Amino acid sequence: MDTPGPVDADPYLSPIFRNADPDRAVLAVIGLGYVGLPLAVAFARKGRRVVGYDIDAARVARIRAGHDETGEVAADDLREALAGGLAPTADPEALRAAHVILVCVPTPITIDRRPDLGPLLAACATVGPFLSPGSVVVFESTVYPGVTEDVCGPALAAASGLEIGREVLLGYSPERINPGDRKHRVDTIVKVVAGQGRALTEALGRLYGALNGGLVHQAPSIRVAEAAKAIENAQRDINIAFVNEVALICERIGLSVHEVLEAARTKWNFLDFRPGLVGGHCIGVDPYYLSHLSQMIGHEPEVILAGRRLNDRMADDVADRIAFRYRAISRDSMRPRALILGATFKENVPDQRNSKVPQLAGRLRRHGFDVVVHDPHVDPAAFSAMHGLDAVGTDGLDGHMADLLVLAVAHDDFRQLDAEGIRRMLSPHGMVADLPGVWRRTPIAKRAEYWSL
Repeated sequence: MDTPGPVDADPYLSPIFRNADPDRAVLAVIGLGYVGLPLAVAFARKGRRVVGYDIDAARVARIRAGHDETGEVAADDLREALAGGLAPTADPEALRAAHVILVCVPTPITIDRRPDLGPLLAACATVGPFLSPGSVVVFESTVYPGVTEDVCGPALAAASGLEIGREVLLGYSPERINPGDRKHRVDTIVKVVAGQGRALTEALGRLYGALNGGLVHQAPSIRVAEAAKAIENAQRDINIAFVNEVALICERIGLSVHEVLEAARTKWNFLDFRPGLVGGHCIGVDPYYLSHLSQMIGHEPEVILAGRRLNDRMADDVADRIAFRYRAISRDSMRPRALILGATFKENVPDQRNSKVPQLAGRLRRHGFDVVVHDPHVDPAAFSAMHGLDAVGTDGLDGHMADLLVLAVAHDDFRQLDAEGIRRMLSPHGMVADLPGVWRRTPIAKRAEYWSL
């Protein structure tokens, strides 16, 4: 039986890791959501054998039938992967065959905005019993520096009875999936990789590089890779918060922030960010992981949390401004009807994770509006059950005349509406609130009842 090499040697060079060869290892992907399924499909389409594991048996059954309700994987690509090496399963026993395990589970926050490592620890508890000497576990979930080795490592050791760093090695390659983005995919983006030891880092570079033509950055340590991911989304959050604050200032002095930004973009080094509601599983969550680490080491973060606070309350601020403008132009004392277009956290996806539209709707209700939400990408009954808000499908829009029409999410379906299509949803003296400003050049924007940031 092979035994691990000396402790001071590069552990991946030990013969026990021969089955974790990046060119031929059996892979497992833990979590078949927005990140895991595209990754599993990409490897399977390259001819790799991939065990795709998810705790949601119904989700697994839909994937086996060739359907991805997230819309991240094209039907043809999924069928090709299923005909090749992808084996979706809800049975953890299937993990026993894998030698390289890629963990792609969510890392949410708690109600008090602290990191919730529960899904990550649950994944470790699931994977651990099926590890053997020579296994490699790579985490893709967004965490703060130290989680992979100081939290996940001990959890895997407890579940497996194996020594981490000698019998089982850890790696980290942060996910960079952008839901709905057809350009920046797992086979086109640069992947950051890091492992326990230089040899494993290089092996992970070959593993992921086989997907994207070698677009790999080898970080010097797992902690560096974790920190890089943590600051990516925090930086974006801060930049959007700045533009959101500028938008609120411009609105109060009668300027269109969209026109201001158009002018500013003519400078060669201007950073092109747009105002709006910031949701989703990454930008609205990851900064809290970075701030949590900062507070753990005795540094009180200022810029990070200031940006997050502003973006967290942006839906309330926008609702307040809309209500103020509506009351200024309307003499109707009855309870006005508001129709919000869009429910997801971004355009052209069905993803509702951390969407700020329910917050916007709730605030408008407190201002006295009867609120209905419509989104062609979202099942209205499911949305109503989840958020306690009225929702309507496309068929239900006929005859639905709103006193206040709010464009919250710039889906293509809404961008393509002409002035007549907008008017069909609006009462004769109703107001349009166009958050993304996509209708500002239509005839409807020339009316006194049009508002935008």
